[in-house]
Amino acid sequence: MRQAVPVPSLPSLPPLPAQPQQPLYEQHMVVSGDDALAGRLAAELAEVYRECITLLVPDIHQGRVPGAPFSGRAFSRASALLGRMTSAVTRTTPPADDPSGDDAFEGEVRLQQAAQPDDEALTAARIGSARALALVHEDDETNIHAALRARRINPGLRLVIRLYNRKLGQHLEELLNQAAQLAGLDASADATVTVLSDTDTAAPALAATAVAGTSKVVRADGILLRARERSPQTGTRVAAPALATLALLSATVSNPAGAEGSDLSGDGPSLLPDDAEVAAATGRETIVLEQVGHAKPLPPGRFSGWGAPLGSLFSPRLRWSIAGLAAAVIALTVTAMIVTGEAPLHAAYMTLLDLFAINEPEVEGTTGRQILQLLTGLVGLLLLPVLVAAALEGLGTFRSASVLRRPPRGVSGHVVLLGLGKIGSRVLAQLHEMNIQVVCVEEDPEARGIPLARRLRVPTVIGDVTVEGVLEAAKIQRARALLALTSVDTTNLEAVLYARAIKPNLRVGLRLFDDEFATAVYRTLRAAHPRGLTRSRSVSTLAAPAFASAMMGRQILGAIPVERRVLLFAAVEVEGRPELQDRTVAESFRPGSWRVVALDATSPGDRLPDLSASLSAEAAGDRSSGLVWDLHPGYVLRAEDRVVLAATRQGLGELLGRRRTRRDEGDPAGRRT
Repeated sequence: MRQAVPVPSLPSLPPLPAQPQQPLYEQHMVVSGDDALAGRLAAELAEVYRECITLLVPDIHQGRVPGAPFSGRAFSRASALLGRMTSAVTRTTPPADDPSGDDAFEGEVRLQQAAQPDDEALTAARIGSARALALVHEDDETNIHAALRARRINPGLRLVIRLYNRKLGQHLEELLNQAAQLAGLDASADATVTVLSDTDTAAPALAATAVAGTSKVVRADGILLRARERSPQTGTRVAAPALATLALLSATVSNPAGAEGSDLSGDGPSLLPDDAEVAAATGRETIVLEQVGHAKPLPPGRFSGWGAPLGSLFSPRLRWSIAGLAAAVIALTVTAMIVTGEAPLHAAYMTLLDLFAINEPEVEGTTGRQILQLLTGLVGLLLLPVLVAAALEGLGTFRSASVLRRPPRGVSGHVVLLGLGKIGSRVLAQLHEMNIQVVCVEEDPEARGIPLARRLRVPTVIGDVTVEGVLEAAKIQRARALLALTSVDTTNLEAVLYARAIKPNLRVGLRLFDDEFATAVYRTLRAAHPRGLTRSRSVSTLAAPAFASAMMGRQILGAIPVERRVLLFAAVEVEGRPELQDRTVAESFRPGSWRVVALDATSPGDRLPDLSASLSAEAAGDRSSGLVWDLHPGYVLRAEDRVVLAATRQGLGELLGRRRTRRDEGDPAGRRT
């Protein structure tokens, strides 16, 4: 009989703040997740959009497999996550004796724990009366199961789902939309489904940090847009026409030792400035929006079919050898025509027979014919090793197409990408689209991005970056930038510090979770290496605004980082928005908040539901974009129009969100627009 093993007691969890017994209004929103994105999304909705949020997080005591040991490390990570969730709740929930007035109350987050987002947990989160549900778990299967349950409980619920698999997300979106249509909802119900990927949202911003001046790419209706940094000197040269000026960078942006990148500095960037502010800001760098053409699908690998070029199969020395032998055969054929007087075709035939040593010896032939046969046989002997070398090189080339390439000896000016997980693989695809040379470093040979690196023939070093010699193998001393994008903050920081020790002026971008830690690392690296530019980014921070806007019913096209702030591009319906409807384009512009940059001229019945969706090559070739970018300032926006906005997070929240104060408690609806 087995003896009972005593189970050690678990450490105490951080205390939860006092939760309200009844919400101030019924139509709240629910966010369900198990990582940093859930907490940031809840805080974004509460602080920017001023919504009442129920945050559903895993119960770390009940969320493990029965019988499985609960390791101290797993508990530590789960407890830290719950602590961050609690911090978000405390920050966004007003105290009971708040004396700051009516407008001080910006939102509310109600924290709830459950092992899984099953029917019981969703019902306890009052999903039946919710307006929207965000499922942002790291596991795609968990999000899919919860989405199907939520659609059955509340057919009129707006769903925002986080999925890494794009193709699966398209099929799931169609399925859930069809289920909502069959439920017989009225026309006023907004039961849309939006499938987003935090990696796709953050990848363009992370890739743009690799090289100074690299364009930030946004996709809209098959059109690629880029936000380009322009220095003041470009005013004296002929520059590409800009659609709009998005931002004025910090006055110290060209000085690496200055205050660039700090939101707390008074010299921070000015987002969406007006013409007068742009004209007055002499000497400051700007970020302008440019159109670069139609988006193209990711090209296949160089060895993905039978059409591999000859130059990729054989080395230059072998190609020159084959060309020399071919020239020798042609010369021998011409000589045979002159000596024997034979026709060209017959002379070429006899030369090839002598070349392959299958012709009879010219014992009774003329002296010239005998010498010509001996020379042809000698060329045939030289042809044999060339054919063997060609066969070996071709076989080796096709075999190496299935393995990872090593960094070439003379590689320089490249970007070293550390980590080929979900984020790293998306960033690798972005850098490949921008024709930037990349060398990858990955510890796990079975990582998610390894097949992509193999298909694109990107040089990859397999090894632990913390081991001496791995970064040197990636030619870090000749690189232009380093992107440290692993999921471990300490690994990213160690790689950056080691790379800076090798090359002090190296441009680095590192992925860090905690904003305060990222700010401290940024300032320390800037002070220690004033000649090297540093960027620190958080995937959840970059992705949270897109998910929050989708919860409000909008389609986010992309996010562009401006130093340590973010500009969003969103497709917005004009109807029902007094700030836009029946106003001219110039009148609707609010400096520092939002700006209309394009108009969707397609008829409402033919519009794409998602302007950010990637079209196939056939669809992109048959369909022209319906977006008009050169809008006249006097154009009056109508109710049936759909526009593309460039907006700040606060501006988009003010334009699309709902404001709520304590005076609204007397309103049965509990809301104020």
